[in-house]
Amino acid sequence: MKFSTLFLKRMLPVGLAFGTAWAARGQIGHEYGATWAAAIGILALIVFSGRKDWFNRLPVIVALGAIAWGAGGMISYGKIVGYAHAADYANTAYGLGMLVIIGALYGFMGGGVTALSLSSSPDKKIDWAALFTRMFAGGFLFWGFFIYQLEWLMTPPRSELWAACMGASLALGWYLYRNGFSNALRTAFFSALGAGFGFGFGAFLQRMGWASGISFNWWNVMEYSIGFFGGLGMAYGIFSTGGWPKTTAIHKASNVAGWLFLVVLLPMINLIEGATDKRLAATGKDIRVADPDAFADNWRLFLWIFSAALMIVLTYYYKPAATQGASRKKAGYFTLLYLAWYIVLSNVVSAIWLTPKFSSQHLYWVNLAVIALFLRRLPEPIDPATKVLRPATMLKWWVAVILVVLLLSCVAVSLNYIHPNAQLRFE
Repeated sequence: MKFSTLFLKRMLPVGLAFGTAWAARGQIGHEYGATWAAAIGILALIVFSGRKDWFNRLPVIVALGAIAWGAGGMISYGKIVGYAHAADYANTAYGLGMLVIIGALYGFMGGGVTALSLSSSPDKKIDWAALFTRMFAGGFLFWGFFIYQLEWLMTPPRSELWAACMGASLALGWYLYRNGFSNALRTAFFSALGAGFGFGFGAFLQRMGWASGISFNWWNVMEYSIGFFGGLGMAYGIFSTGGWPKTTAIHKASNVAGWLFLVVLLPMINLIEGATDKRLAATGKDIRVADPDAFADNWRLFLWIFSAALMIVLTYYYKPAATQGASRKKAGYFTLLYLAWYIVLSNVVSAIWLTPKFSSQHLYWVNLAVIALFLRRLPEPIDPATKVLRPATMLKWWVAVILVVLLLSCVAVSLNYIHPNAQLRFE
């Protein structure tokens, strides 16, 4: 398959879905918001793969991959973005570089676990309990040693849980290598590369946008960037790799559990944690409503009723999908509904339709429409030729990203623009 065909017919729609969901996640935040966003991107990936055996295990695959992507949400990066807006080169390069590392941690865990869930076969089953235990132990030991013993602090005095994600990623990588899951390891690499570049490049675009003086949500541009490029990386890792085994037969109990997680538990957590009365009342104050508390109560009630109705409809309509396997058509509709649901939540939390000002959130619906057009002409099921990426080639890709980040840092500093919230890691 030519790269242009691969990019336009498979990678691009996955990147758009992932980027749009990650941008919407900006109004929700934290691990639970990232998990929902990642679930949308993985859903799109499975739909554009066309693999029937993957449709049969869709709830389990999506739930596992989304939780792994969402785990990166524990990393604190607010001050690091501030470093990327400093006046001097050292702090700017440090900020952009650390964002590349953080994005790579998101991508490695998320892309690696997603691809690993696609690698389970009757001849080679995965011991998920052993893997997650090792990832937890690796994260705890790495975090304890490098933060509390060596004091390698990335963003003092904020949380340094990036180290826990680093340890978990190393444990995952070793598990994939030792057990011969080369396709999953390759996908983890490309997901890390895409999300890492996307985060650093997005912060650069954010600084350029603020320097331009154009009124826009440039923070949202950074969030869209990590999702878009992270989605491209994961899609390339999966779609350009051959030799994916036929996955294990559907396990009804596992699929039902995954379905309930995606349709009931995850939305409820996001509603409880992301659409709080305090948050909605603050939004009411921002748009100057007469009674912010009443505003919060009314819109929170709307979100719960709207979400409960969707939960019932999706559970009823997709009940066979959870127990017998989903069709490609149903999976495509579910992807659109799941993304639209998340966009509505993001829009309501920000009350974007109650203000006359144009916002990046209006563009979420444009992206949704474009994704729907892609879904109308789905490509044939994947059957890519096997490609082996040697370590030297991987190293060249990372060297290229580092050089680009150093160059972007020079460009950023040359504009002589300093954001009011810029931070200094080095005095």
